[in-house]
Amino acid sequence: MTELRKLGSSDLHVFPLSLGGNVFGWTADEAQSFAVLDAYAAAGGNFIDTADVYSVWGEGNKGGESETILGDWMAARGNRAETLIATKVGSHPAYKGLAAATIKGGVEESLRRLRTDYIDLYYTHYDDTSVPVEEIVTALDALVKEGKVRAVAASNISAERLEASLAFAKKEGLAAYVALQPKYNLVSRDTYEGELQDTVARHGLSTVPYSALASGFLTGKYRPGTTVDSARAGGAGEHLKTERGVRVLAALDRVAQAHGTKISTVALAWLAAQPTVVAPLASARTVEQLPALLAVTELELTAQELTELGEASA
Repeated sequence: MTELRKLGSSDLHVFPLSLGGNVFGWTADEAQSFAVLDAYAAAGGNFIDTADVYSVWGEGNKGGESETILGDWMAARGNRAETLIATKVGSHPAYKGLAAATIKGGVEESLRRLRTDYIDLYYTHYDDTSVPVEEIVTALDALVKEGKVRAVAASNISAERLEASLAFAKKEGLAAYVALQPKYNLVSRDTYEGELQDTVARHGLSTVPYSALASGFLTGKYRPGTTVDSARAGGAGEHLKTERGVRVLAALDRVAQAHGTKISTVALAWLAAQPTVVAPLASARTVEQLPALLAVTELELTAQELTELGEASA
């Protein structure tokens, strides 16, 4: 049985791989989504990530499709109490930004779609610098006091604004962010490492990195001369054009071969070993894609392997 990990200062204990819900209602229909969710839960997984805006970019979608599928799945399986749902506010076309009224309206819509009366972890999706941190933190605290949200977190925020938010919450005795969800992986390290990572560590927050496999690039299926049929192929293929991308793939190949495992498992294991990271976030469109992700819970890289990967991706 995989040991659950404490998320920051909250009372949430999460599986060390968070399952991304961005594909539900987009590249995975309801049946495929249910199958992936069932397999993740059967492996002991309890930490599912979505957002109110997922997946507005899909043809004919309006946003909220992922939350709706998750809500229907939990209702069908009767497993709401065992499932930790993380969702986000601020990006849905009808609830854009982080004004207090937007947060208040957005949470009600998410609760309705998820068919629940509480959200375990509620993220601000993108920071809205037009709104003072005092207004955002106060609005989120109200949701915690009302019992609609158990804990709050931030995604895509600067170190300065994160620090200011935490300082205000502490001064006023309000609910403070317990986690951060930044873009962070072996080929995208610059945004998180440094000031942001230091702020997270100093305040005892947990990190749940998104884009952990760089839109599929770190699965190893993107190679020179290959064509991949994927909605995310354009973004992932860009990494092949960089020296860093080529170096990282070569290092991943060596380490994966040494362990007899998949490249994606090694990429997730490197991320899981980084300071402050509690659970990398990755999505699976099919049940067949899931084992390589779940294997991160059993793979421990040596100090030498971590150094090799770190140097290749520097």
